[in-house]
Amino acid sequence: MDPIIIGIGGIVLLLILFFLGVPVGFAMAIAGFLGFAYVASPQAALSMVGSTVFSTLDSYSLSVLPMFILMGSMAFAAGIGRRAYDVVYVLMGQLRGGLIIATAVASAIFGAVCGSGAATNVAIGKIAIPEMKKHNYDTAISLGAVACSGTLGFMIPPSIVFVIYGILTEQSIGKLFISGILPGILITILFIATALVVCWIRPEYGPAGESTTIKQKFRSLVGLADAGVLFLLVMGGLFAGFFGPTMAGAIGSAGAIVIGLVRRELTWSRFVEGLRDSLRLSCMIFVLIIGAMIFGYFITVTTLSQSLVNWVEVTGLSPLGTIIFVSALFFILGCFIDITPILLLLVPLFYPLILKSGYDVIWFGVVVVTLCMIGIVTPPVGTNIFVTKGLVGEEVSLNTIIKGVLIFLIPMTLGLVLIIAFPSISLFLPSFMSY
Repeated sequence: MDPIIIGIGGIVLLLILFFLGVPVGFAMAIAGFLGFAYVASPQAALSMVGSTVFSTLDSYSLSVLPMFILMGSMAFAAGIGRRAYDVVYVLMGQLRGGLIIATAVASAIFGAVCGSGAATNVAIGKIAIPEMKKHNYDTAISLGAVACSGTLGFMIPPSIVFVIYGILTEQSIGKLFISGILPGILITILFIATALVVCWIRPEYGPAGESTTIKQKFRSLVGLADAGVLFLLVMGGLFAGFFGPTMAGAIGSAGAIVIGLVRRELTWSRFVEGLRDSLRLSCMIFVLIIGAMIFGYFITVTTLSQSLVNWVEVTGLSPLGTIIFVSALFFILGCFIDITPILLLLVPLFYPLILKSGYDVIWFGVVVVTLCMIGIVTPPVGTNIFVTKGLVGEEVSLNTIIKGVLIFLIPMTLGLVLIIAFPSISLFLPSFMSY
C-alpha cells in the first residue's frame, strides 16, 4: 500500500481515538506505533518507542516545562493574580467596561508569571466574575471577557505552548518567549478597545464603577511589584543572556515561593497542593510530547510531510496562501478538538512546509500560539469556555458564555491578522538576542 495512504489512514485512526475518548498522548502513541509497525515492522516499532521514551525524558530541554509549571502554581498560591486585578480595578474601574479592562490587563500580568491559559482563566476569573456581577455587568460579556482574557497566558511569556512548540521544532525557547511580548501587549490593547467600544454603544453592558483619586491610583501600583519583579527577573535574565530557560524557570519558581512566604499567603497546604498540581500537569505534558514524537516518526516514515510540500509546489500556493491554509485548518479543527492534540499533530506536519515557504520559524511560533489562543475559546469545544462554566456553575448556561466569547473573538482574530501581516511585531525583540 502507498505509504501516503497509510499516513492519511493513521491520522484518521488518531481522530477516531480522540473521539472515543482515549487520552491524547496515548492515542498518538497507539496510532504512531501501529502505523510504524505496518510500514516498517513490529520489531522496528518497538525499538522506536523505547528509544523515543528514553531520549525524550533524557532531554535537558524538557526540564524547562516543570520549572515554569511550578512557577505558575506558586504564583497562583502567592496571590499574585488577585493583587494584579485589584491594582487594575483601582486604575480602570471607574470607566465604562472598566472591570472588563481590569480582567484583560490582570490576565496579561498574571500570564507573565504563569504560562497556562486555563490557570490564568481560573486565577483571574475567581476574582473578576463576582466583581462584575456585583456591579451589574452583562453576564454574557463578563464571562466572555474572562474566558478570552485567560488565553493571554498562552502568549505572554513564559508560555507552556511556546515551550512545546520549541521542543517540537528544536527552536530557541528563549527567543520564542521574547517574541510573544509585543503580540501579547497588542492583543491586550485590542481587548481593551473592544470593551470600550461595546460599552460605549451599550452602556448597560458595563456600568462605570466608583471613581478613585490620583493618589489612590499611585498607591495601588505597589500591588504590581510582585509580578513585576518576577517578570523582570525571568524575562530580563533570558533577554540579557544571563541564564537559559530552565534556570529562568527555576529562579522564577524560587522567587514566587519567596514572595508567597513574605506575603504570608503560601501556607504549607497551598505549597503541597501547588507541588501536586505541577507534578500532575508536568507528567501529562510529558506523555503528550512522547506520544507526539512517536506519531511524528510515523508521519516521517510515510513521507506525508514531504508530499504535502510537493503538493503545495505543484498547486502553486503562495507563501501567504500557505499560512492562510494552515490557519484555516487550525480554526476548523479547533471547533471540534481540544487545541493540544491539534498543536502536536499539525506543527510537525506543516513545519517542513513553513521552512520551504521561507517564513521565519520564530514568527510562525507566534502565529501558532495565537491560533491556540483562538482555538481554546472556539465553540463548541473551547476549553476555556468549560473552565469558565465551571466557575459559575449551573446558574449560567453555556450558550450565554459562548455569546460573550463571540464578541471577544473579534479582537483575537484581528490580532492574528496583524501578526501575520506585520511579522516585525513578533521579531523585533528577538532580533536583539544573541542566542
